Amino acid sequence: MLKFLRSSSAAQYGSAALVFVSAAIVGHEAAMGMSTTQWAGAVVSVLGSITVAVMVHVWPPKAKAPATEKARRE
Repeated sequence: MLKFLRSSSAAQYGSAALVFVSAAIVGHEAAMGMSTTQWAGAVVSVLGSITVAVMVHVWPPKAKAPATEKARRE
């Protein structure tokens, strides 16, 4: 279970959920009526969550250490 939490799949699903939840909250609050300042905050929050999702998908993976000679023989 802990391996999944640290995997790239969990990061991708988590960032997609973040975009969905932030957009849903903004949509609900927009239906109730928002001021100009609230609209600005809503736009920033949605763009921020989209930025996180893009970074998760585009960020290069960590470079793996080269295998040692002992590990190659085994």
